[in-house]
Amino acid sequence: MPSRYRYLSWPQHRFARLLLAMALLPVSGVANAQEQAPSAAEIDWRPRSELPPEVRDRLPVFCEGGYLPSSSAGGQMPLLSGAETGGAPLEASALNARYELNSELFLQGDVRLRQGEFQATGSEARYNQQTGELDLVGPLVSRGDGFLLTGDSARYSVESGQLDINTATFLLHDAEMRGRASSLSRVGEHQVLITDGMLTTCGPHQNDWSIVASDIALDQEEGFGTARHVRLEVLDTPVFYWPYITFPIDDRRKTGFLYPQFGSSSAGSGGYLALPYYLNLAPHYDATLTPQYIHGRGLFTEVEGRYLSRFGESVLQLGYIDNDSAFKADNPGEGGDRWALDFTTRARFGGGWTGYGDYSVVSDQDYLSDLNRSLEIDQATHLQRRGGVRYSGNNQYFDAYLNGYQTIRDRIADVDKPYAQLPEILYAGTGEFGHVEANLESQYTWFYRDNENLTGLDRANGQRVRAIPELALPVRRLWGFTRPSVSLDYTRYDLEDYTQGSGSFDRTVPVFEWDNGLYFDRRSSLFDVPYNQTLEPRLYYAWADADADQNHIPDFDTGLKSFRFDQLFERDRFTGGDRVGDANQLTVALTSRFNDLVTGAERARVSIGQVRYFDDREVDLFGQGASDRSRSPLAGELVLNPLENLEIRSAGLWDPDTQQTEEGRSQLIYHSQDYRYLATLGHTYSRPDELEQSDVGVVFPVTNRVSGIGRWVYDSGLDRTVGTLAGIEYNNCCWSVQVVHQNYLTDDEQLDNRVLFRIELKGLGGSGGASDNISDAIYGYDERERRRFGTPRR
Repeated sequence: MPSRYRYLSWPQHRFARLLLAMALLPVSGVANAQEQAPSAAEIDWRPRSELPPEVRDRLPVFCEGGYLPSSSAGGQMPLLSGAETGGAPLEASALNARYELNSELFLQGDVRLRQGEFQATGSEARYNQQTGELDLVGPLVSRGDGFLLTGDSARYSVESGQLDINTATFLLHDAEMRGRASSLSRVGEHQVLITDGMLTTCGPHQNDWSIVASDIALDQEEGFGTARHVRLEVLDTPVFYWPYITFPIDDRRKTGFLYPQFGSSSAGSGGYLALPYYLNLAPHYDATLTPQYIHGRGLFTEVEGRYLSRFGESVLQLGYIDNDSAFKADNPGEGGDRWALDFTTRARFGGGWTGYGDYSVVSDQDYLSDLNRSLEIDQATHLQRRGGVRYSGNNQYFDAYLNGYQTIRDRIADVDKPYAQLPEILYAGTGEFGHVEANLESQYTWFYRDNENLTGLDRANGQRVRAIPELALPVRRLWGFTRPSVSLDYTRYDLEDYTQGSGSFDRTVPVFEWDNGLYFDRRSSLFDVPYNQTLEPRLYYAWADADADQNHIPDFDTGLKSFRFDQLFERDRFTGGDRVGDANQLTVALTSRFNDLVTGAERARVSIGQVRYFDDREVDLFGQGASDRSRSPLAGELVLNPLENLEIRSAGLWDPDTQQTEEGRSQLIYHSQDYRYLATLGHTYSRPDELEQSDVGVVFPVTNRVSGIGRWVYDSGLDRTVGTLAGIEYNNCCWSVQVVHQNYLTDDEQLDNRVLFRIELKGLGGSGGASDNISDAIYGYDERERRRFGTPRR
């Protein structure tokens, strides 16, 4: 919560993997190259039109070309290899050979060499019998499984296995990474040195960005590497510099700097720069320290610590800024020090038992919105603190926890603040005795809130016990089901500061329910596509004999449910446990499905239903929930999937008495097969709430490389726009950039705005937060992001 930096462990760090890739290059000679040899990338690069169909079909439209699939010829000799080749016999062949006894072997023309796993070819080779060194003259081309390597010349020690390659270029097919090095040297069984190395994922002759290092040393035995004078270059111009870094080359973690984060901040004053530092403190705990400078606010520091045990994982996050200049300017008289804490823990004890804990606290109500670096507008009003233990198994469920809140909005009155549960204990169990099913739901809660400034029922605190035992006789067959049941809803209170008599009282409500359903189906075809249509009528009867007047009971956790199609099959119209609704009602509903027999997909589903009330509903929650209607509105749902990439959803309530629509929500969702085109259309209407909003979200290509992003939300009741999102995105095959402008309605009904951006270098990661939460606004955007650079293309 206080940390907006996403933790990235060293074994997964992309920059470390890039430097590692510059060294993990097996060597196996294949053929001579021409005198002016192309680089490894140039050898396998092809324009889009010349690529095999299986490669071309997976290539994004913004890529002008790609690499041919890798092929392996000959053996491999990994530079970081635990096996020495020294001692094995050296085999050689050539068109011409000259041998000087006990001195030198000179080979010329189609030279082929082999010693153990080492293989090479070239135009000339000279082997010194005195030193045991072999000089191979190229140009050389070496191909293996997933890589391609070229070089001008190489020196190989037959005795030690040391290998030096001069003026090397390489291509890693899986990651589509290419690079060069003035020399690659395997100096020992576990050590490799790289001099003047460069790496990028851009195509040949397209150095839009690259990583360059003067010296790289890899030590497999220690599990880490070091690099000196590392710089990020854009168009061959240095833009960022690291004088010295260390990084892991295996699963062992190592202390060091992570990739810097930079971009625009939602803090409202400009950009930010964050430099995370990872601390590998022990095998089972570590930490990340992230100092960051936010323009207009100052130095902001975040710390994240993780602790692993045999039971589970715990994470502690802290955020602190000691002199927030923008906050002091907006809040005269306030200090500039601000802080936040968030702690989470999850534990698995075995045998179905788990533990959990969540605790969050902030120094002020604006902390989350001020120090947020994404498009997510945090409108949280309460921070939850909850911890407990849970059991699930053997048809039983148990949960015991403490639950509280920090209210972080001054506008919330004391009477509207939630109660803490100190504690709450839940138990549910199911047992079968022949054809009879027995169930029990139970709950114990101690409710507490600081009610010193309140009066009447609002001042009460106390304990509540609720138990609902049930006996049912379920029958399920292919043709349908029936389930009659009887239950007893019992509640007891023991209250403090209760002003309407004795604080100890109880309530008992007998309940009868009978749920029935039938299943019919038939097969037919439409447009030569076979399908199966079902017809599923359902009858549900509920009776509950509850006392009409329950308003002498405080409202600890109860609310009135919104009427939807699913509520047709619920006997209680209240949430929580402080009201139990009276009922004498029958639900009649019908559902029909159309299933594609070729693909198995559900192409359409339509449902409609209504409740018939035989008695008035008299139980209310301080004026809400009572009614004398004899029937409910018609509740319906419609889901259409005519195409794999098109979905239409609609749900609503229509009142036959007033001949008016009470509520409605419709949505159309479309995406093209490659997710380049995304579109959502939505409309929400609620007559009781006087709410009517329309929203449109789109992502569409302008050219192969440029796409537009937009969302618009309009409120008909306010007759104004309440939110917009407009952005542009540029992609090529090795980097992308997004610029997004957002307007959003604040609590004081003012339209605020901000601009964010994101830059992403393929294979290296990105910075900024423009795309982090667009997926929340536009369906399918997260899948589009995954396809854009997330899956390596072969």
